[in-house]
Amino acid sequence: MVAILGPRQVGKTSIARSLAAAHEEGATFFDLENPVAVARLAEPMLVLEPLRGLVVLDEIQRRPELFPILRVLADRPGKPARFLVLGSASPELLRQTSETLAGRIHFHDLGGFTLDETGPGTMDRLWLRGGFPLSFLADSEDASFDWRRDFIRTFLERDLPQLGVQTPGETLRRFWTMLAHVHGQLWNGSEFSRSFGVSTPTVQRYLDLLTSTFVVHQLRPWFENLGKRQVKSPKVYLSDSGLVHALLGITDREDLESHPRLGASWEGFAIREIVERLGAHPEEAFFWSTHGGAELDLLVIRGRRRLGFEIKRTDAPKVTPSMRIALNDLKLDRLDVIHAGEFAFPMTEGIRAIPLAKIWELLDPL
Repeated sequence: MVAILGPRQVGKTSIARSLAAAHEEGATFFDLENPVAVARLAEPMLVLEPLRGLVVLDEIQRRPELFPILRVLADRPGKPARFLVLGSASPELLRQTSETLAGRIHFHDLGGFTLDETGPGTMDRLWLRGGFPLSFLADSEDASFDWRRDFIRTFLERDLPQLGVQTPGETLRRFWTMLAHVHGQLWNGSEFSRSFGVSTPTVQRYLDLLTSTFVVHQLRPWFENLGKRQVKSPKVYLSDSGLVHALLGITDREDLESHPRLGASWEGFAIREIVERLGAHPEEAFFWSTHGGAELDLLVIRGRRRLGFEIKRTDAPKVTPSMRIALNDLKLDRLDVIHAGEFAFPMTEGIRAIPLAKIWELLDPL
């Protein structure tokens, strides 16, 4: 069994339909937002057990009671059917799958388009519009912005309530917009709670909700016993640069270039491209920061390998004391400085510069 998880409108259903059409043994597709499909599954065991080939269940979080049945079907000898489940994620979805399908399911997180898919010549467009297919492929900047604005409204007013979220959409819009203004900064729950006039656990719940639906990403801090005081709060990034710009009212490149969150937006965009290129799982990606000022924008750890990344929106990055400290203290295998220029070049021993537009060529996956 395979689960493809990601935000709404990112392309999960399109990919699943392509896989279903190409499956040699045939495929059966259930869209659990379609009342007809829901009615067909009124007696799910009677319907699913005879099926062969590929069985696709779209928006599975709407029917969590199917998971125990899927466990039984997945354990049959000979595996007469394979199951592909698609979800827009929710705490309920993750809890059910972890409890009933452990060892039987593989998760794949699907984000928007990356530079590998759109081509390095589209970097500025992908950064401005984000990776949602219909936003990136829109006929104009205005059409792209309108699509993202409509997505935000629909997500808050329809999608979240369907997941059982009781918080008013306008409250979550304000919260989401505030997150866009601190995109790439340390999470400060106390500051948010004062702004909203609610408790810190309440705003933490808002943050976890948007994280669990894949529109916000929390980059965890890495800390170990280095004899230094280290930051232990996560950094918060919106998962799609286009949504950052829509929430900030940035409609075109001119607006973006003059906006005070320009650098933070580019940093978040670059981090996502790096993580996607490396094939790193969320639990393998961190940032590192000390109260003495040393920091590292991205630290990826897999087994004994430690790769560090600094993000610099310049075409001529220079080695800084902070880079040297991170390289030595964290015992990095390598530190790459991802920059906005055209050329890759060595900076000093263990540190090299790589242009963001070429990381899919020059950065080896883990």
